[in-house]
This record gives sequence, C-alpha cells and structure tokens, in this order.
Amino acid sequence: MRPGLSFLLALLFFLGQAAGDLGDAGPPIPSPSFSTFPGVDSGSSFSSSSMSGSSYNDSSGSGGSVSQLFSNVTGSVDDRGTCQCSVFLPDTTFPVDRVERLEFTAHVLSQKFEKELSKVKEYVKLISVYEKKLLNLTVRIEIMEKDTISYTELDFELIKVEVKEMAKLVIRNITLLVEKLETLDKNNVLAIRREIVALKTKLKECEASKSQNTSVVHPSPAPGSCGHGGVVNISKPSVVQLNWRGFSYRYGAWGRDYSPQHPNKGLYWVAPLNTDGRQLEYYRLYNTLDDLLLYANARQLRITYGQGSGTAVYNNNMYVNMYNSRNIARVNLTTNTIAVTQTLPNAAYNNRFSYANVAWQDIDFAVDENGLWVIYSTEASTGNMVISKLNDTTLQVLNTWYTKQYKPSASNAFMVCGVLYATRTLNTRTEEIFYYYDTNTGKEGKLDIVVQKMQENVQSINYNPFDRKLYVYNDGYLLNYDLFVLQNPQ
Repeated sequence: MRPGLSFLLALLFFLGQAAGDLGDAGPPIPSPSFSTFPGVDSGSSFSSSSMSGSSYNDSSGSGGSVSQLFSNVTGSVDDRGTCQCSVFLPDTTFPVDRVERLEFTAHVLSQKFEKELSKVKEYVKLISVYEKKLLNLTVRIEIMEKDTISYTELDFELIKVEVKEMAKLVIRNITLLVEKLETLDKNNVLAIRREIVALKTKLKECEASKSQNTSVVHPSPAPGSCGHGGVVNISKPSVVQLNWRGFSYRYGAWGRDYSPQHPNKGLYWVAPLNTDGRQLEYYRLYNTLDDLLLYANARQLRITYGQGSGTAVYNNNMYVNMYNSRNIARVNLTTNTIAVTQTLPNAAYNNRFSYANVAWQDIDFAVDENGLWVIYSTEASTGNMVISKLNDTTLQVLNTWYTKQYKPSASNAFMVCGVLYATRTLNTRTEEIFYYYDTNTGKEGKLDIVVQKMQENVQSINYNPFDRKLYVYNDGYLLNYDLFVLQNPQ
C-alpha cells in the first residue's frame, strides 16, 4: 500500500458512514472502474462489513440527491456477500493546493531549523573552548596565589638587569667619546701651536718692516682731522638693519649728522624714497644708534619736494634736490621747513647724468671735514663729474672743479678731506673704489680698493668725519664701513 493510502481509506470509511446515514431509499449507485481512483492501485479494494446486506431504497424521496452525491460510486457483492466498491471524489472535495502550501511551509521550517541547529552546535563548541580557558586561568591563579614571589617583583628584577646593562653601555660610549675628545684636543693644540708660530713669523716681519720705516696703515686718526695720506682700505660691511619702510623701498639714503661744533652729538637719519625710486617724501630722525636699531623714539617727518637719493645732512640741516628741477634746498630739521633754495648753475637733472644702476641722482650732496659739497654733471662737461664747494647756509657755489671721470660710469661717490672717491660695480657682491680727484692739488688717479656689499646695487654713500665711517644704502639695507687711511700725509 502506498504512503497516504491509509488516510484515503479512512476518508472513504467516513464517506461510507455518511452515505449510510442518508437512508435506505436509493438503489445501489453504479461506480466506474477502480482504475480511475487516483492514488489507488487497480487491484485495491475497500471492504466494509457495515455495508454488507445493506439495501438502498428511495422511500424518503431523497434518492435523487443521494444518487447525485454517489453517482460516481460503483460496488459489487462477492460470494460471501461482502460489498466491495470504488469511490471517485470530486476535485473540490480534497484540498490539494492547501496540502502543497503546507508541504512548502514545512520544507522552509525544516531549513531554518537545520540552520539554527548548526548555530547551536557552534555555540556548544565555543562554550567548550571557553570552559578550557577558564580552567587554565583558574590553575594559573592558584599557582600565583601559592607562589611566594609576585609577578610585580619579578618585573622589577628584570628592569634592574636592563638598567645595569644600559649603564655598562653608557659608560662604554662615554669612554669612547672621551678618547675621541682627547685625540681632538691634541690635534687642536697642534693646530694652535702652528698658528702661534705663523703669528710670530708675521710679527717678526712687521717689526722688520717698521725698522725699515715702511708706512703703516693707521685705522683711526684724530676725528675730523685731515692729517693723513688719504683712504687706502675699507672694512667689511656691518649690516645695521633693513630700512624702516620695508623691502619694497630699495632706494634712499641714510647717515649721521656732522656738526663741527658738536661732532659727537650728531643724530642719525634715514630717508627711503617712495617705491617709484624718485620722490623723497618721508624721513626719520633718531638721537642715538640704539634708538635706530630698536625703531624707538623716532621723529618721522614729511616733505613733498625731494627727488633722488643724493640727500645729505650737515649741521642739523638736510640738503635735497628739489623735485623736477636743478634747484637745491636746505631743510631745517628742527622745524622741517625750507630755509633756503638755490639754483645749481648749469646742472643736469631729471636723470640726464645719474650714476650707473641708480636713477634720479643727477645731483649728489656730500659732507666731509671741510663742509658741504655737491657732485653733478653739466652739458658743457659732457657728463663728466663736476665738484662744487657750497656755502652750507646760503647754498652759493664757492668753487668748482672739473674731472675727467664720466659720471654715469660710476656707481656712486663720496668726499673725504676734499678728495672725491668714486666707486664702480665689479659684480653683484663687490664694488671698487677705482677713482679719486683731490681738490686740494687738482690731481686725479686710479685706485683698486675692493668694497664688499650685501645686495647688488648701491644707492647712496654718505661719509661722517667724526667716526670716519661710510653710511651706505644698499637695496634697502643700511650698512656702514670703517675707512682706513695712511697715518702720515704723502
């Protein structure tokens, strides 16, 4: 018998009872062949003793309905009087679709159950692992509790051992370092001894040259004195600072006021031009060099008529070339007002004969031990330098000298004891004092005194007789130099 046949037989039995309950009115219901019953073999039969000998009579008048209900039922009686029948139920009677849904739901539930069951198995394994770990940890804790030496003490012992090893290593390194220093000291001592020998040799040569009456350069004769043989050397530059207006103000001038009555009380002045490199508008005065270095206690003043970086200060007066003209002016520094203006006869102006690499410096003022000077060119001199001695009060020209040096080929110039010294550019880091003209004798000549500089272009040079320094404005930086002269005049 196939699976599920018992369920069908029970259902047939139930239907048989229901048919019996309908009454005896109906005749036996013919039935088709057994082969038409789905799911039952053709040889299968269904026996019911309860139906043996039963008769179906249509006495109740309801035989038609019974006949219709079991119209597809057939039966027969065997030799022993047992009724055998086959029943074909309508499709609507058995819920096939619901059974299929139940089977699908059962399959899904079975898969979920298998998945959850696998998780449970994994959890069981993990629990077993953790149980072993807990057991191991319990054993270790018991050992720690029974042991007299704690782990903390053991750690300290290990640290002590490491410290001892490190101390040995440090001592070894220090020993090696000391040995190297000792070797280095020996080498230094030998080098110093060699330098001492060289210095002694130079000293002997110097003493020998002195015994032969060779002229010796004297670094500092009496301040304001011209009892020397002229400039023969110059120091390396000392960078004071950047001008107070900043990097963009590359053109200008600076220096220290010289007053013959009070030579040691000269104030310091800084006059950067505007960024056009032409107009002098603002300048500052400082009582001391410390104030200048600290940008402290400055008097900032303004004028509207200065031109070029040929400015100079003498005896508390500033001398400037007036804007867009050959006129010159004396500005009283106490009141910041023009005291005197004067026209410089025949002077070229407005960039006609300015210095090399510096514009708007056709008229250049200079100060030395003898007073106020002006350096310029004229059309008649064909651009060569002209030197005029000025009255510092009235600005009248007292005397004039004509040189053979073309002004635009020089980078700048200054005066010392009535001698003009001109510079030229050798490269971006070196200038040279290459020319001189002595107004005392009318002589001129060539020099080769090298001047180091910090930036490429020199905008102005001002000389102060008291400290015998050059004050140089070098692309916005304020430099100064010490001049060296011959001790005895030649």
